[in-house]
Amino acid sequence: MKNWKLTPTDPKVAKYIDCYWFLEREVGDTGNHRPKLNPDPAAHLIIVDAELPYHYEHELNIQTGFGSHWIFAHRNTFIMNHAQPFRMLGIKFKVGALYSLALSGTLPTLDKVDCIALNQWAISQSFLTQDLLTQAQSHQIHTRDLLDKTLSPWLSTIEDDRHSELTRAILPLLNSRVNISEIGERLHRSQRTIERSFLKTTQLTLKQCKSMIRLEEILNYLYKLDEKEINWPDLACKFQFSDQPHLIRYLKSAIGATPSDYAAMRDLTIDVYGDFELS
Repeated sequence: MKNWKLTPTDPKVAKYIDCYWFLEREVGDTGNHRPKLNPDPAAHLIIVDAELPYHYEHELNIQTGFGSHWIFAHRNTFIMNHAQPFRMLGIKFKVGALYSLALSGTLPTLDKVDCIALNQWAISQSFLTQDLLTQAQSHQIHTRDLLDKTLSPWLSTIEDDRHSELTRAILPLLNSRVNISEIGERLHRSQRTIERSFLKTTQLTLKQCKSMIRLEEILNYLYKLDEKEINWPDLACKFQFSDQPHLIRYLKSAIGATPSDYAAMRDLTIDVYGDFELS
């Protein structure tokens, strides 16, 4: 199994793209074939071989297809089918970026996986999918630089409106310990204004997005601990839950498992594939 993650070096690209990542599951790789993808406020463009099937499910909702596809921001945990070997190159867009790029229509799309014909996408003229995936297997820096070079002319033409600009200012505060109720004051805007702009660009509330960010922090923290090392009351305090029952309810709602069940199963993507630390 191979994986890596790199951030763009071109500032015009980094304005809209958080990182590039690569994952390869080879023949003979063991581990969970049905990993769970936790809720995420960001959209990912997944580049894979055209004949590779994809499968995402949440309760009775199943989304399937073949080849490259979008995973839009999603509030639910998706179960994936990774039974067969694959090479996968991902482009993670920043939260709210698709509103500016208008890639999913006039409004961002939530809780959806959608195929994309890369051979009809303007930037694909700079590479062949199979060649790009082969490069990504062994030449990650070259792959990053190629994606930067390919995306920069397109992204440099984007013009943000006031809602996008305000969302970009809000995001660092959501990633911090600042209370949601204080963000408007910090940005010298009314709370109603920031709520409306953020919802317009992401279709998520500030509370929903902050909850997803906190979940990612918790999962990254738990990933470094063995089951016997986890102290749930201390974890509840560390991540500012009112008490341990509050943490239990939160995890049950977010990933469909109680803390003890999750600690025993470790079936999320971070557990199966690692935490993709930046190279």
